[in-house]
Amino acid sequence: MKESKSKHFVDIESAPKLVQLEGVTSSILNGFEGETMMIVQTEILPGRSVPEHSHPHEQLGVVKSGRVRLTIGGASKDLEAGDVFAVPPDVPHRADCIGDEPALVLDIFTPVREDFIAGVKG
Repeated sequence: MKESKSKHFVDIESAPKLVQLEGVTSSILNGFEGETMMIVQTEILPGRSVPEHSHPHEQLGVVKSGRVRLTIGGASKDLEAGDVFAVPPDVPHRADCIGDEPALVLDIFTPVREDFIAGVKG
């Protein structure tokens, strides 16, 4: 089978990266060409956090590896590989990497995070 280059197949390694803050880097996998959803892979290094914030986007996520303590609307839970979470629009939430290895989290946002696109084009 011939391998095809297309916007429909994303190479995570060459995706644009957004350093949100020290120890938190996101790879923006789509959302640049009129899509209504965005998928982002974020690595949080041990001892680092995504501070509490909120946004008007609906967010669904799955932990791919590592461990993360997620706090959504004041409720906290420790998550590990395979665990899934949902963040409603405008609800405060944060993520803390716990353990000795980076946490890798795959997030889906709708609508597209224009602030992320601006951050990588910046």
